Formats: sequence, structure tokens, C-alpha cells
Amino acid sequence: MAEAAIMVSDGLWQRVRGEAQRGADADPVFGKALAGTILAHDDFAAALSDLIGRRLGGSAAERARFSAFSFDAFRGSPDLIEVAGRDLQAIAIHDPAIADLLPPLLHFKGYVALQAWRVSNWLWHHDHRDAALLFQNEASALQVSIHPAASIGSSVYLDHATGIVIGANVVIGDEVTILQNVSIGRGSELPTRSPRIGRGVYIGGGATILGDISIGDFAKIGADALVTSDVPAGCTAVGNPARLTNCPEPASAA
Repeated sequence: MAEAAIMVSDGLWQRVRGEAQRGADADPVFGKALAGTILAHDDFAAALSDLIGRRLGGSAAERARFSAFSFDAFRGSPDLIEVAGRDLQAIAIHDPAIADLLPPLLHFKGYVALQAWRVSNWLWHHDHRDAALLFQNEASALQVSIHPAASIGSSVYLDHATGIVIGANVVIGDEVTILQNVSIGRGSELPTRSPRIGRGVYIGGGATILGDISIGDFAKIGADALVTSDVPAGCTAVGNPARLTNCPEPASAA
């Protein structure tokens, strides 16, 4: 798995470097920024670590510290770099305004916030919980707050990434798209448990998903919906409180 992750990240890194080199050749002023953020680095892990440090650190010392934590995580678990690459490719797939990988890598705060969370999650599970919570706190300045104890799959896209809150122990599957102002977390019932979001789910802007519930694969949550009960696979939940619509027809008996 680690060797596969290195191969995937190397291919993606060469594509990103190629885009950066073309951008630098076309615009010398922009090229100076690209030289420091992309072209100066040997691989995707180093470049992404530096970008996380630049986004989260308010001083040179803080930038170096966040970059070092990130680099340690990526080197300790190369699969994190594979997942980071899949997250980046998911943006190009799902956002019709994006064709290349370099713009979201450099400019989409949701992408950096998600990768900072991946580092915080690694720290959380390697007994560096104070550092993990520090990452969460500083990443919240990007208007994305994800608890280090959450679980998030790959190819995830935080679109616009403003006002997103994901609580502890929330489980989010692969290929999920989350728009702005979404809250996902535990409800008020006891014992407190958090939502489980399946694969390929789309969560519209302003939606709130609370409690010990499951959102099935490829379900859709409409804008401003309040969801406090299960949503079966393939269904759409709309309204406050949410109601189900457009559910797949049950398979007919043979």
C-alpha cells in the first residue's frame, strides 16, 4: 500500500510541477510565488507540508512548527499523501470551474483545512492530542472546524469551505461533497453518538445533521435541511425537519 501511495503521489506531483512551471514561464511575477511554494520542493509531501504551515502559522516559527508536524505525519503514513492526492483530484472532478490541480492546491482553503485535519487525526491517534487540538484550533481560522477524532474517507470535497463544523466521532465516507455552513455532530440524546455519512453523499449548504443516525450511500441532503433521523441510500432529504423524497424504487420480487 505504501509503494502504491508513493507511485500515485509521484504522478500527481509531476502534474502539479508541470502546471507550476508553465505558470511561472507565462507570468514571471506569479512565478516568484510558485518558486517558493511548489518548485522549491522535492515532492508532494514537502510542498503540502509547507502550504499547511503557511496557512496555519502566524509567524515564521509557527509556520515551521506546523510544517514539521505535517511532514512527520506524511512521512510516517505515506497513505495520507495518497488520500491528499485523491482529495485534490476530486475537486477537479466535481467543480466545473476547475480543470487543473494547481489552483485548488494553492487557493482553496477547504482543501488545506482538510489536509490539516488529516494531520491532526494522525497526531490524535499517535498520542499527540494537544498538538492535534492545536491544529484544529488554528485551522478553524479557515472557517473549517473538524475534530481530530472524526473519521473522513478519501476524495472528499469541501466546496466553498466556510462555516463547516464536524464533531468528534463523526464518520464520513469516500467521495462526499460538503458545501458551506454545514454542521455535523452529536445530538442531545444520551448516550451521545454522532452521524455516519455514507459514500458519495452530497450535503447542501446550510444543512445540519445531528445524532445517532446513518446517511446512506449516494443520498443527497438539501440546502438548509435539518436531519435527525436515518436517510436511506439514494434518497434525498429536504426541509426542516427533513422529509424524504426521490427514494429509489424497491427492487421487484423475482
